[in-house]
Amino acid sequence: MRRSREWTIFFCAILCGLFCVAAKPKQQFKPVRPMGQPETPAAVPKAQPVIPEPGTVSKIAPTTKAASVMVIDARSGEIYYEKNADAPRAAASTQKLLTALIVAERGFLDHQVTVEPVDTMAEPVKLNIKAGETYQRIDLLRALLVKSPNDVARCLARDSAGSVEAFAELMNEKARQLGATNSHFRNPNGLPIPGQYSTARDLSMIAKAAYANSTIRSIVCLPQLVFRYSNGRTRELENTNKVLRRLPYCNGMKTGYTEAAGHCLIASGARPGRDIIVVVLGDSKAGVWNDASALLSWGLWM
Repeated sequence: MRRSREWTIFFCAILCGLFCVAAKPKQQFKPVRPMGQPETPAAVPKAQPVIPEPGTVSKIAPTTKAASVMVIDARSGEIYYEKNADAPRAAASTQKLLTALIVAERGFLDHQVTVEPVDTMAEPVKLNIKAGETYQRIDLLRALLVKSPNDVARCLARDSAGSVEAFAELMNEKARQLGATNSHFRNPNGLPIPGQYSTARDLSMIAKAAYANSTIRSIVCLPQLVFRYSNGRTRELENTNKVLRRLPYCNGMKTGYTEAAGHCLIASGARPGRDIIVVVLGDSKAGVWNDASALLSWGLWM
């Protein structure tokens, strides 16, 4: 009798244990991560630049600190905004757009150009091409528009017209043809010289003609290029236009700086249905990029 009671208690204990195991919820275990290995974060979508809808931007142009400003339609020439647009000012290297336009329109860009000693006399920004070296005209034109070397401007001018002075006459003649009648040019690179000046309005007309030239358009949008010297040495040239790297819709055009001119920039940009040219003259080192960027964005999406 006693043995029977013991077996009964034993079997009841087993059944109770089995019931508890079955009723207990299963514990979820997190896989053990090796030491030093970070958890894989959830995928985060990349931020996309916010581009406004056309017509949603204020009709009032952004405030700028530049001395002279011009904003025009690059196709029709319609004026969107101007500020002291007819004030005569030094244009610095922005006038190299006119130099490039004359060279590009004359053609024969595969023509070989031999550097002469007079071409190298153009401080301070130089590519350091040497007398006796030979280059294709198109390679010099690309270097001129991307890096803005003054010796290259002199070389192209002398090659095109026989001398810097004769090329300046071509520049003034071309400017008059384009309607830029309040300008006078005396050299191809914009280095300070008495009697040389332009205006924001005139430079916008010159820039419009340059924008319509397919050769120039294909160059001014380049963020960098590799220049090959005649001895085989190469050098990477980074575009001086910082707005090209700031705004995905910027596609050119030309920077400039001298103490007399201040910081200058002709910037261009495009979106479907609209192309804009912005001229900013006499600005500060930081302000020229901010002002040109703001005006370009405003002009494209106002």
